[in-house]
Amino acid sequence: MTEKHLRSNANFIIPDDPEASSYRYIIVAAKRARQLQGGARSFLPTTSKKPTVAAMEETRRGLVKYDDPQRRALVDDTED
Repeated sequence: MTEKHLRSNANFIIPDDPEASSYRYIIVAAKRARQLQGGARSFLPTTSKKPTVAAMEETRRGLVKYDDPQRRALVDDTED
């Protein structure tokens, strides 16, 4: 991924994502939005009534913890 491309997508990158995957950002934010719709409390005070907006901001700031089973499997394989 080029540096120019990374800068243009800077708002859509999860801070601890070494691959800078915008797809992962979307998936994590969508799952968080579903949690918020289901009654979970937001990590941030927000004026937006839309759970997707709150979820995207929480994800962008790195407040949403997630597990990537594929990356975990790769790490486990290299440790053997």
